[in-house]
Amino acid sequence: MGPIYTVQDFLDMTRRRLGVILFVILGGCIAALYWAQSHVHVYRSSEVIQIEQPKIADELARSTVDGSSARRLQLIEQKLMARASLEDVIAKYDLFANLDALKPSERVDLLRRSVSITGVAAAREGFTDDGTISVLTITADMEEAQLARDVAHEFADRTRALMADQRREQTEATLAFFSQQEQQVIDALAALDREIETFRSENDLLLEGGVEFRLAEMAQINESILELDRGIITAQLARTQIDRGGRASTVERAEQEIDAQLNSLTQQRSLLVARRDELRDSVQSSPETQRALAAFERRREQLQAQLEVVATRRNEAQVGFNLETGDQGERLTTIEEAQVPDYPITMSKKRRAIMGGVAATIFAFVVAFLLELRRPVIRSARQMQREVGIMPVVSVPTLEPKFQSSKWRMQREKRRLAGKAGRAARLARQS
Repeated sequence: MGPIYTVQDFLDMTRRRLGVILFVILGGCIAALYWAQSHVHVYRSSEVIQIEQPKIADELARSTVDGSSARRLQLIEQKLMARASLEDVIAKYDLFANLDALKPSERVDLLRRSVSITGVAAAREGFTDDGTISVLTITADMEEAQLARDVAHEFADRTRALMADQRREQTEATLAFFSQQEQQVIDALAALDREIETFRSENDLLLEGGVEFRLAEMAQINESILELDRGIITAQLARTQIDRGGRASTVERAEQEIDAQLNSLTQQRSLLVARRDELRDSVQSSPETQRALAAFERRREQLQAQLEVVATRRNEAQVGFNLETGDQGERLTTIEEAQVPDYPITMSKKRRAIMGGVAATIFAFVVAFLLELRRPVIRSARQMQREVGIMPVVSVPTLEPKFQSSKWRMQREKRRLAGKAGRAARLARQS
């Protein structure tokens, strides 16, 4: 059965358990004061950074920095929260110097939990989320107001520097890659041109349209050979028509002249025949030569097309690099610098002490109630009528012998007896 049903029951319980209640309240208040005094205030400072879009539209000058701003900021946050970066900040500002018992890893973890980086997504264009961040907030919670401001500003500066370095490195790497690719294609074209030139030189194809030229040259050589044959025949006829009846010296001189002419014509004919045979051999091998030249030309066209594509990409990379070096691309600007906070974000010590006292009082009455539940005794006529339904006729109070009375009663009895003896002594003196 429950002992508390009315306000009178509650007051009776309070009187009976007053000692326990006061003891618990006193102990709880002492603990609350200690808790309030031992608590360290925490100050919070935030710096707000705006992510500005490129000043020049992508349709006019496209940046070569790939990926959304949210993804890039996520990579930057990972670098900021790395162990080496946090240890550098701890050493720079001598953070947690009063916590000598903390290990370096515990200090790094404490700083990691004390600093937060949050981003606000930009307004969507259409129905898709492009991952663009418009505002970045860097917050630091520290035990000192100035430290909170310094740490928040330090992380903001590092974020801006990492963002600029990341974009610059990406544009430089893109430009260097396409410049290298362009140079490789140019070198390949130059090597192919040298190979074609060597092939033409080896196959006597220095002039364009070499086969047609050889055929025309062979026709001219044949005509020249015919002319030489006619000249040889004419010289031979002239030799047979020499007048043998003349002087011997005259005849001999005429024969020598004709023989010299025949030798000259024969040598010329031999040279022309040799050249014609050479041309005939080269013309006979021209199909293989033409196929080889066609293969060279196809390779050259492929390299030329590749060079055009790479040159276009390299020009775009150069434009992106110029945008970043000219500070015309995406950048971070501070719209609200971190300030020294005026008040801590934690609860005041006075409020903590009051809350502790209230909690101790509630706990004291809970303990008293539990003690009452432990011994559910009927202590009054009201309780008997309520619990049993019987109205008691007589209520006999608890009678204690005098020797069992409290010290307060004994002191009062002593004072009463002393007063009675004093009055008797005064009456005796008067009589």
